[in-house]
Amino acid sequence: MTRSLQAVTYRRPSVLESAAGGRRLGLETSRGATPSGAVDHPEFFAGFLTSPQKASAALLAVADVAAARYYQPQLRASLDPVVTGSGDRLRFESFSGCGGVYARLDVLEAGLDGGEVGHGTTNVDVNDPLREALSRIGADDPLHLRVGPEELAVTTLDGPVVEKKVPLPDRWLRGFAEAQVIAAGFDLRAELDAAEAVRFLRALPRGGRSGAAGPRWVVPSGRSLRPTTRAVPGAVCLPGPERLVALQRVLRHATALRVYGPAVAPGGAATAAATASAWEVLLPGMRLTLTLSPDAARGFSGEGGVLDALATDEAAGDAELVSVLLAWEPRIDIADLAAASGLTAERVRAALVRLGTSGRVGYDTAEAAYFHRELPYDAERVERHNPRLRSARALVAAGAVALDGPVGTVTAEDGHVHRVREEAGNLTCSCLWWAKYRGGRGPCKHALAVRMVRRGTADAQGTVRIDGGAR
Repeated sequence: MTRSLQAVTYRRPSVLESAAGGRRLGLETSRGATPSGAVDHPEFFAGFLTSPQKASAALLAVADVAAARYYQPQLRASLDPVVTGSGDRLRFESFSGCGGVYARLDVLEAGLDGGEVGHGTTNVDVNDPLREALSRIGADDPLHLRVGPEELAVTTLDGPVVEKKVPLPDRWLRGFAEAQVIAAGFDLRAELDAAEAVRFLRALPRGGRSGAAGPRWVVPSGRSLRPTTRAVPGAVCLPGPERLVALQRVLRHATALRVYGPAVAPGGAATAAATASAWEVLLPGMRLTLTLSPDAARGFSGEGGVLDALATDEAAGDAELVSVLLAWEPRIDIADLAAASGLTAERVRAALVRLGTSGRVGYDTAEAAYFHRELPYDAERVERHNPRLRSARALVAAGAVALDGPVGTVTAEDGHVHRVREEAGNLTCSCLWWAKYRGGRGPCKHALAVRMVRRGTADAQGTVRIDGGAR
């Protein structure tokens, strides 16, 4: 697994301090993307939170996920959350160190008061003293929120900056992208009122090894959810329920719980594999969402949902065009983008998937829409370090793919010949990868290579070589 160090620099630590008329929460920002380009310490908001105690608990939940590893918890994890200003809301996002839980807090217009929301994306410092102070916020404490430096601080603070060097595995960035692609296939499966939401979530196990008992499923029953041992139609997978522990911080403030997931196909219920799902707690003026990978030991990075979009030159060009039209919208309208770009809606969606692989868009399940943001990380790394994509390009470059109608044969590096068939737009393969996952983790390298050749988008000469270890 490729790793690098990401330098995150703040002017000073974020702090919660007392002031005349209430408390002041100052969240310090690092270098980030804005409409005017990269800015060292952008400011996105200065005003009041309408529900201080609830917002503090929700922000701590996002920080909990950023500092957690739900698989192999003995390893260290600490990545500062990312904040995006979208003009009418603030979004705080984080990803667990194990790559299997994505968290997002949307502080909506109703949750903010007295200030304009800017546009852009950056990291925010959430340190241990701040976490301790936030946990003591009272229900009646007025709380002024500042996201970004104060104007006076910019000119008067000449002391040492606060610099963190955090590990940034490629697996983490790939997982951030895959989580958005998977969520785009979710539908609302259930909604519980406040009382039922609290009852259901408090009954979930909090300890033990996630996934030890295999995948769990729940199915809507009256006003609540009941467990089931099979993926019956209408059921939602709850993979590793211990990973929802961060929601415990906001339970007493919850107004509802919404559950999202893919539809379970009729007839395949008894053998349906575990799937990802999203769990959204509604709060006054806010939404807190946790998206879980299909298994605690299985992070989002290997799901393969982005491979088709990465493999086409058409999507690469479309993504470049669509990126110019994005304007930090909190809700991207695909029809508007199609009209502005001259592309079909299908090509716009593929372009958005590709942009998601570099962190340039996210997906909001509550609004069933993408939103614009720019993760402050190297946009080239996802494609460059995706092993199946590298292997597929190498197979094409080596002339290992032959087409014969609906069948493609691929001669692998070890000399084995694999047959790839296309049925109703879906590719199957005779390789062990396909036999193990049955398409549940995206296409194998052989199917991906066949698809590249069919589209005529691969470089026949090829410049990409396999480093080993690719699947």
